[in-house]
Amino acid sequence: MSFSFIVKEGFSGIGRAKMPAAVTIIVSFFSLVLLGLFSAVSLSFFDLMQELRSRVELEVFLADSITEQNASDITGKVRELRGVREVDYVSRQDAASIFLRDFGEDVVKILGSNPLPRSVRMKFIPEYASPDSIKQVIPLINSISPGLEVRYNQRYLGQIEQNGKLFTFLTGGLGVLIATATIVLTGYTIKLAMYSRQEKIRTMRLVGATKWFIGAPYIIEGALQGMLSGLLAAGAVYLVFEQLLLNYEPGVYQVLHPSAIVIYPALALLGLTLGVFGSGLSVSKHLRVVSKR
Repeated sequence: MSFSFIVKEGFSGIGRAKMPAAVTIIVSFFSLVLLGLFSAVSLSFFDLMQELRSRVELEVFLADSITEQNASDITGKVRELRGVREVDYVSRQDAASIFLRDFGEDVVKILGSNPLPRSVRMKFIPEYASPDSIKQVIPLINSISPGLEVRYNQRYLGQIEQNGKLFTFLTGGLGVLIATATIVLTGYTIKLAMYSRQEKIRTMRLVGATKWFIGAPYIIEGALQGMLSGLLAAGAVYLVFEQLLLNYEPGVYQVLHPSAIVIYPALALLGLTLGVFGSGLSVSKHLRVVSKR
C-alpha cells in the first residue's frame, strides 16, 4: 500500500507544479541536447586521436656493420617489446622502392649506387603511442644492439597529445557545467514542490512517517523529469543525425554516426541519473531543515 502511494505521489507531483516542472524539463532538454551533440563530436574526436596514434611510426636505422642475420634478430627482439603492434624490416631495396614511390626518382640511377640504410619500422598500440611511452621504449631499443639510430616525428606526436589534452579539458568542463545546471534546476523544482506542501510534510512527520517515505515521491518526481528530458533530448539528437546530417551532410554523418549510437541511450540514462541526484540532494536538505524545527 505504501509503495503504491509513493509511486502515485511521485507521478502526481508533476501535475501539481506544472510550470516549474515544465521549465525544468525544457531547460534540461536543451542542456542535454547540447551535451549529446558535443559528446558525439568528442567521441568521434577521440576515435580520430586513436587512429592518429596508431599511425605514429618509429624507425630504427641499422648500421652498415650489422649483418642480415643480426638485422633479423633485432627485428624479432623489437617485435617483442611491450606495446608494439606492427614491425616491418626495410631492406636497402625496399628503401629504394619507397624513395621511388614518394619522390618519383630512382636513387640508384641518380647516384649510381644505393646509399639508403636498412631500417626497422615500428607502429604501436594507440595506448602506447604517447611521448612518455615512446621515451621509455627508445632506451630499450638502443640496448638491443650497438649501431642503432632511432628516429620518430616527435613534434607530430606532441601536437597530438597537446590537442587531445585541450579537447579533454574543454569536454570535461562543458559536461560538468551542463550536469551541474541540470541538477540545480531539478533540485530547485523539487524544493518548490516541497515548500508548497510543507504542512503536509509536517503532518506526516508528526504521525511517524519516515524520511524515506516522505522524500521518495519527490525523488520519483525528479527522476521522471530527468528521464523525460533525457528521452526528448535523445529524440532530438536522433533527428539531427538521422535526418539532417544523413540527408545534407552524409560525410559528417559517417564520421559521427558510430558515436551517436552510444549517445541515444546514454542521454536518457543521464537525464534519469541527474534527476534522481538533484531531487535527492534537495529532499535531503529540506528534510534536515524540517527535522530541526
